[in-house]
Amino acid sequence: MHSNLKIIILSLIMLLSFQVNAKLGFVGIGVSDIEKSTKFYQDILDMDIIGTYDDIIVDNADGTESYLDEVVLGYEDKPGTLLVLMNWPKDKRQYDGDNVKIVFEVEDAKKVMKKIKKSGGKVDREALPHYTIEGGLVGLGRDLDNYVVEIIQWEAN
Repeated sequence: MHSNLKIIILSLIMLLSFQVNAKLGFVGIGVSDIEKSTKFYQDILDMDIIGTYDDIIVDNADGTESYLDEVVLGYEDKPGTLLVLMNWPKDKRQYDGDNVKIVFEVEDAKKVMKKIKKSGGKVDREALPHYTIEGGLVGLGRDLDNYVVEIIQWEAN
């Protein structure tokens, strides 16, 4: 029994020593039209342009180069995770949001869902109560490249 306790304590010490002090800083998605996608996220979520980067050189694993444009969106008055819209203007790429979800916390989920429709996005689920958010609302929409945009309102008005 004593040796088992010693092994558990040593295992916990090793586990704790490998922990990293990290946080999620950016989420990047490929978009087919960077200007339209920028406008979409600005219109539905009032996001600010934090930065723009054109013709970023990307060294590919096969030795070739690609060129990438980026627009970084966030909220100037609220530090947090940033959304990076990425487009490879010289490459032929398929931009399709299957199996990708971006989640935003908002004050008025129903209003945001209306904005998604108005901006050319699709709504898969209106902002309604959901068992995972007690007392709140959850809506599911899609942006212009079919990425799932989940809208959460923690407390319903």
